Amino acid sequence: MSQDQRVAYLGPEGTFTHLAAQQLFLDDQLSSYQSIPACIEAVASKRVSYAIVPLENALEGTVPLTIDYLFHEAELYVVGEVLTPIEQHLLVHPQQAKNWETLTDIYSHPHALAQCHKYLYNHFHGVPLHETASTAAAAKYIAEHPNECIGAIGNKAAAETYKLKIVERYIHDFHFNHTRFFILANENQRLLQQGHEEQIKTTLMIELPSDRSGALHQILSVFAWRQINLSKIESRPLKTGLGDYFFTLDVLEDENAPMMRGAMEELAALDCTVKTLGSYFTYKK
Repeated sequence: MSQDQRVAYLGPEGTFTHLAAQQLFLDDQLSSYQSIPACIEAVASKRVSYAIVPLENALEGTVPLTIDYLFHEAELYVVGEVLTPIEQHLLVHPQQAKNWETLTDIYSHPHALAQCHKYLYNHFHGVPLHETASTAAAAKYIAEHPNECIGAIGNKAAAETYKLKIVERYIHDFHFNHTRFFILANENQRLLQQGHEEQIKTTLMIELPSDRSGALHQILSVFAWRQINLSKIESRPLKTGLGDYFFTLDVLEDENAPMMRGAMEELAALDCTVKTLGSYFTYKK
């Protein structure tokens, strides 16, 4: 397979991003990268055709690094999104399976640690928690240190990949937990594989013209009077000074629809700076 047909994902193997990538692409298409910026740069430099990166968790909210990198650093488009259920388990090396209740350290991604806060407080209060780049990276670390009585929080795939023992299942605090992943590409297109939802979505990044009274209300009114529904609005720092923000909007409409074209024209008339990430479909597991 040629280089430009490959798909970058936040690795290593066994991450939730890896599972999301497997929903839509074959294993021999997938290339593991160790950070979100590395994934984004891989597709931006055309070393791969697509990149899959986490965007938002139902419990922990937006992944700021993804949003900020897409706004400040990269000119890419969202061609699809994947929603994946998140199930967290406590993993140990098989040699430590009988000692798991006396773990000295626990490793995982910061979001996973936060998602299991109540469990960790009730069962491992006082045990040091260590942040890793991903849940799979934590599992890999445990696999490489069999003689240490340490554990990782991760998914079933990570346990299987790194031959770890699941000693406690479903330890996340809330059981309706999903993560949303963006599929990124250089061209403003749409991934048209089987299994997507009918509702199309458009993501916009909007910078207000100035800090004037009612500016945000004007933006929202652009969509409201056209009866265009928004599923999300969120602010992020512009990194130019305190109080300076841009807004990310998820709009439940095709960017090429007549009402959306009119909305974009009105936003321009209001002197807003608008960056569109394109229109795309959602794929669920």
